[in-house]
Amino acid sequence: MNDQDSPENPTRRSALACAGWIGTGVVWSLIGGIPRTAGLIGTAEAATPTGFTFLQMSDNHIGFKAGPYQDVAGTLDSAIKVAKGLPTPPAFMLHTGDISHLSKPDQFATADQINAGAGLDIHHVPGEHDMLDPGKKLYLARYGKGTKGMGWYSFDAGGVHFIGLVNVTDTTSDGLWLLGSEQIKWLADDLRAVASSTPLVVFAHVPLWTVYQKWGWGTADAPPAFALMRRFASVTVLNGHIHQILQKTEGQAIFHTALSTSFPQPAPGAAPHPGPIISLPAGEIGGYLGLRTVAFRPTHARLAATDYTLES
Repeated sequence: MNDQDSPENPTRRSALACAGWIGTGVVWSLIGGIPRTAGLIGTAEAATPTGFTFLQMSDNHIGFKAGPYQDVAGTLDSAIKVAKGLPTPPAFMLHTGDISHLSKPDQFATADQINAGAGLDIHHVPGEHDMLDPGKKLYLARYGKGTKGMGWYSFDAGGVHFIGLVNVTDTTSDGLWLLGSEQIKWLADDLRAVASSTPLVVFAHVPLWTVYQKWGWGTADAPPAFALMRRFASVTVLNGHIHQILQKTEGQAIFHTALSTSFPQPAPGAAPHPGPIISLPAGEIGGYLGLRTVAFRPTHARLAATDYTLES
């Protein structure tokens, strides 16, 4: 983003992109790199995902309790009920981290039990709240089988190459998160065997673009990772961490951040610091929480993301 299109000085385009987090699910059709809204969830104009579809879930924060958010397990259960009622059954779930709030075994166990209710295979990457125990062993023991380093890996499904990255174990001196040289080297090796015509889906916890540096909402060494992906015609990037919907297009890459199932956070720079929005009435919380489906059809160059709130 240039200086005229930054959180400190947003253009109208940025403001419209940021407005999506307010709580109404939006269908995005991504055509030729240009995001086009196809209507609000629940309206006659909203598109129904077709073809190969998967689900993104993020930021359950099981164990958190403050203000109006006294039952994050209950809102996660509501999200799973939304998932089970989707018009197109997803092939599997991508979970983009912060399963737990304090990396406690019982918190992981509760989340796993509720998420299993979707009846889907789940591919995880960790959030920083999942890596708080000494040695960062609990997350890797539960979800790290077959992964590299601190939990990164890739797999293929539905004609798409999926890449799970970890950017929650190290930071720069100014608070931005890091992938690290070992993981970027692994990524280069992983992509060598992938045809340029293959769509990529990259998923991680912290946004892989700098949403708001003052709050550490970004990944400092994402640029060299994305330099490795320039030859690919379609790159879809899915993140959590900031608990709201933001979207950005850069070259062939489309970046999406996701709603949480636990609590919303303020828009970048709209509060003194990040954290749960405590001022919401309990009865309105469902409109700020949700999940996402992403659909791929071989005849279309881009994947289509659909966001659902718990009130959709």
